[in-house]
Amino acid sequence: MIDINVIRNDKSGVAAALSKRGYIADLDSILALDVERRSIIGKVESLKAEKNKASADIPRLKKEGKDVQPIFERMRQIGVDISSCDETLKGVEEKLRHELLCLPNLPDDDVVAGGKEANEVIKVFGEKPKFDFEIKNHVDLCEKLKLIDYERGVKLAGNGSWLYTGYGAVMEWALLNYFIKTHLADGYTFILPPHMLNYECGLGAGQFPKFEDDVYRVDTAEGAAKRFMLPTAETALVNIYRGEILSEQDLPKKLFAYTPCYRKEAGSYRAEERGMIRGHQFDKVEMVQVTTPEKSHAAFEELVNKACALVEGLGLHYRLSKLAAGDCSASMARTYDIEVWIPSMGIYKEVSSVSNANDYQARRNMTRFRDGDGKINYVHTLNGSGLATSRIMPAIVEQYQNADGSVTVPEVLREFVGTDVIK
Repeated sequence: MIDINVIRNDKSGVAAALSKRGYIADLDSILALDVERRSIIGKVESLKAEKNKASADIPRLKKEGKDVQPIFERMRQIGVDISSCDETLKGVEEKLRHELLCLPNLPDDDVVAGGKEANEVIKVFGEKPKFDFEIKNHVDLCEKLKLIDYERGVKLAGNGSWLYTGYGAVMEWALLNYFIKTHLADGYTFILPPHMLNYECGLGAGQFPKFEDDVYRVDTAEGAAKRFMLPTAETALVNIYRGEILSEQDLPKKLFAYTPCYRKEAGSYRAEERGMIRGHQFDKVEMVQVTTPEKSHAAFEELVNKACALVEGLGLHYRLSKLAAGDCSASMARTYDIEVWIPSMGIYKEVSSVSNANDYQARRNMTRFRDGDGKINYVHTLNGSGLATSRIMPAIVEQYQNADGSVTVPEVLREFVGTDVIK
């Protein structure tokens, strides 16, 4: 959530920053609500001051033998006026909060305007693999090697679903083991969060209220708290310290979690999204850091380097792109995408997004810290996929395919898979 003081002090600057996303904000409406809110608060404070003064005068006036009944009547009226103002204030504050909650984050100053067309490739690892035979796509390879059963996956759960079998399931679990082993070695704390979250998690992560329809909601009893299936472990991890004031000496918090991710929108039926490229459920290991504003940039670089190192460890050709403002998700001030090469499609597909929300999520979920001087500040939250498997698996199968239809297992996975080649 954007600080109202920033909007109040630099409306044109906020508008210009949001326009880099292609977002036109009605900041005048927000500022009008803010003025109304402060006016009501001022009126309430004035009424309370009058009431306190009158209350203090009553003993003196009684002692002087004066009639205090008019004062009591005035105090009763003041109480009615205060109650009315409080009710009005509650409505105004709810409207103002809703308007602020719906605003996307301000992109960092160095993030350029525009959408995907303005993204910048800042690093390329390795070269596109060359083959001296006619390559197969990952769908055909996975079916031939009995790694994935697409037909029965659809039978069980509908389009956008698949079923890991045999070495496919082993390879999936090997990837997760590789990711987990690496993060543990780097000193990150392993978390296994609930998959079903309450509404406050979606609100605190920045997905609600604007993107409520993008998640799978869970039916609950009438009057019970709203629940939904997590679209990414980030939604849970950035809310772990919701409503808490941490000590600066306990920061940064370095966390990672393994969960399936549940996405309502699984993509289209275009060839570039076939197979496991995009589905309703997929596995992902997510990294999150909770840190101070001063260490936020260094934390971002660390997460980017960690995600890149995982892909490099697998020996996959990829590129690292800095996203333009319009291609960053609404909650993020900056994002770098790691995109692996899918040979049969001739395109790169994102396997990790590393993002910095700055204090946007922390303001929504009230995660703060007390610094060495005793001052309370908002933390910065960062997240990065480390990694998502549903696009890593197709990249491995296609980049490591052999002329005889077999697939070489990346060296870092062999201890978990138990074989060098799947055939």
